[in-house]
Amino acid sequence: MFRRERSIRLRGSAAALCNNLTVLQLPARNLTHFGMVHGPSAQLLSAGPEGVPLAQRQLQAKEGAGVSPPLITQVHWCVLPFRVLLVLTSHRGIQMYESDGSVMVFWHALDSGDASPGTWSGRVLVFDIPAKGPNIVLSEELAGHHTPITDIGTEPAQGQDCIADMVTADDSGLLCVWRSGPKFKLLTSIPGFGVTCPSVQLWQGMVAAGYGNGQVRLYEAKTGTLHIQISAHARAICALDLAPEVGKLLSAAEDTFVHIWKLSRSLENGSIEVEHCHGECVPDTQVCGARFCDPSGNSFAVTGYDLAKILRFSNM
Repeated sequence: MFRRERSIRLRGSAAALCNNLTVLQLPARNLTHFGMVHGPSAQLLSAGPEGVPLAQRQLQAKEGAGVSPPLITQVHWCVLPFRVLLVLTSHRGIQMYESDGSVMVFWHALDSGDASPGTWSGRVLVFDIPAKGPNIVLSEELAGHHTPITDIGTEPAQGQDCIADMVTADDSGLLCVWRSGPKFKLLTSIPGFGVTCPSVQLWQGMVAAGYGNGQVRLYEAKTGTLHIQISAHARAICALDLAPEVGKLLSAAEDTFVHIWKLSRSLENGSIEVEHCHGECVPDTQVCGARFCDPSGNSFAVTGYDLAKILRFSNM
């Protein structure tokens, strides 16, 4: 059972965007960082174990070329083996910061005059990131989608020849499964079925995809085979997240519900299995973001449109 914990107050509400919450846990400092988008700015805050806000920061979207101020489309902490970067995206470009948001280390402009702008063309941009410093380089553009990218899910590669370690989703519901390396390789494409896929996750060779019709579908990453289809929500899913240590999957949707599922594989034949663990209603709230706050899935946080706080829940 999960119980409601002390909420964290915000200076403004989260924007009505899917996946509009990012969480970075710092166990060594007993801190958790939260980030969400609000119009042309991103709100960052740090909180202690009891949810007491310790520091807040606002980051603005870089204007680039154009007259009107750009709106941020997503903020996300990218945890690399050797470095953590905070990434902001807007229709003008991509901003990368040190993990606390104090220093912008890289800016990649998206040419608004381009015939196929990066924010809606379906291009996936791959950057080489050094262990430190600003010498970040665009190394590759992946062509697998033809409609806007909605989400990217990754997990650390384990070294196998055919391991899938990234999945991308787009507005048409198409999923592309990739293997990273000096050059990325497209392993398989999973066709859409006329419904957008706002959120996608990858765990131990499974692709978990949340769709605009409220379904969660579980696929085999290497082959694209559909194993399980769950009618998880009554309205569109707005966020998925995974607790990698235990295989818990979190789904949140516009029906005001957050559900937690347990993923596993059968010891007999290796097939994917799923079990419902918990359901939480967030009444009178248009949920737009939800994330686990620890890798064991013992706590999670929720943001909502026109809600000037982060809701926190923990396992009793």
